Amino acid sequence: MALFHLNVTQIKRSKGQSAIAAAAYRAGEKLYSEYYGETSDYTKKHGVIFSEILLPAHAPREYADRQTLWNAVEKVERGKRAQLAYSFDIALQNEFSLDENIALARQFLLEHFVSRGMVVDFAIHVPDTEPGGISNPHFHVMAPIRPIEGNGKWGMKQRRVYELDENGIRLLDAEGNYIFNAVPTTDWGSPETLEYWREQWAALCNAKFEEKGLPERIDHRSYERQGVDILPTIHEGPSVRQMEAKGIRTDKGEFNRWIKATNGLIQSIRKKIAVLLDWLKETKEELSKPQTPDLISLLQIYFNQRNASAYSQKARANNLKELSEIITFLQENGITDVESLEAFISERRSIVDEKKTQLDIQTTEMKDLQKLPDAWDTYKRLKPVADKVRSIKFTKAKEKYKAEHKAELNQFYAANRLLTKYFPDGKYNSKAIQSRYAALEQQHDATYSEFKAIRAESQTLWKIKSHIDTARKNIEPIQINAPTQKQEKEI
Repeated sequence: MALFHLNVTQIKRSKGQSAIAAAAYRAGEKLYSEYYGETSDYTKKHGVIFSEILLPAHAPREYADRQTLWNAVEKVERGKRAQLAYSFDIALQNEFSLDENIALARQFLLEHFVSRGMVVDFAIHVPDTEPGGISNPHFHVMAPIRPIEGNGKWGMKQRRVYELDENGIRLLDAEGNYIFNAVPTTDWGSPETLEYWREQWAALCNAKFEEKGLPERIDHRSYERQGVDILPTIHEGPSVRQMEAKGIRTDKGEFNRWIKATNGLIQSIRKKIAVLLDWLKETKEELSKPQTPDLISLLQIYFNQRNASAYSQKARANNLKELSEIITFLQENGITDVESLEAFISERRSIVDEKKTQLDIQTTEMKDLQKLPDAWDTYKRLKPVADKVRSIKFTKAKEKYKAEHKAELNQFYAANRLLTKYFPDGKYNSKAIQSRYAALEQQHDATYSEFKAIRAESQTLWKIKSHIDTARKNIEPIQINAPTQKQEKEI
């Protein structure tokens, strides 16, 4: 299945991260950090298929060596909270061969990164897949944040732009210091550049799909920007997919089935409502004319035509029953003319949108509740590691410990954030989680029933639309435009 994923973060010393360790992990190599005096060994890591460093023409050739490159980055960045590198994770496509994916990644990086003067270290990963699982090929990219000048030396990340008065003289602050703004020396970190990269990666993949004669396409825009308003499912993982494939129903599988069914119901309702409103725009003017038959008359004309061609008394009785049901529906909902029909449909659209917003909130909470037990286990298991950080008094020792345990600390802090959101007093309560989840399930069932009722209404409205269209087509022009008796006398 074709998919789009392009995410960028920064590797920062302030988070206890090391450029050497990050590069070693991505390339599956053993690298030594001169800054930390430590070796990061990931030579046993599975799934690293290919790695390569791409250099712009003015970069020193020795930077083609991974250890040399990232030690140079660590050396030039002296700050304890320094930003070291951009880190990209980009999905490859299962529809392409490994060679095609490698060539596509290299082409993208050369055209849009190296051409901007960026040094690029990238690695292709194809993680081991469980039987029956879906392959997840992707590539990691690391690029130093600091640019390299034309002379091969590291340049500045930012430059000062001084504020000037109307005479071009530098302005001073209250303490007598020049006022300036720190401006990035490159556009690599701007939202506009990231958006451009995302767009170009999607375009490159789509061109490859077209070249191979495949119908798949990817879109760099979010669902919201694409106008696709759907509830997101949760990641199941290989173990869950295996159990589901064996007929074992899981909580995650049930949740995703619930989401998919709800999405299908909402989309079917919205599609019908949108078509009905468009239809009303086209026919409103004609249906509103005084000489044109009203809604009820048009429906009666339609069923009279149906009865005229009916072959049995039973068919005519069924036609009468359907007409009666439709008229009852219109009367119960106060629909007497085109305006009230439009108002009714618009109101149903608003209700669907409102209920969808409620479901978005409920779905997010249900996902969080599902994660809480694992978060609690993670919190208890890793709390000693976090406590140890707080107990270390000396900065260098603390930073070293944090670097050694960065993965564990990241897990701990993420778990702590989620637990604090639902248990601000720090007291974990599994019964409260179960009770709240059950309440949300009941709310969903009630909302789903409301959606089904609106779908039934939209199906009735669809019948009305179809019957009116048929009646209008078959009415003789003289029936619609014929003058009334009063008009005949006036003539």
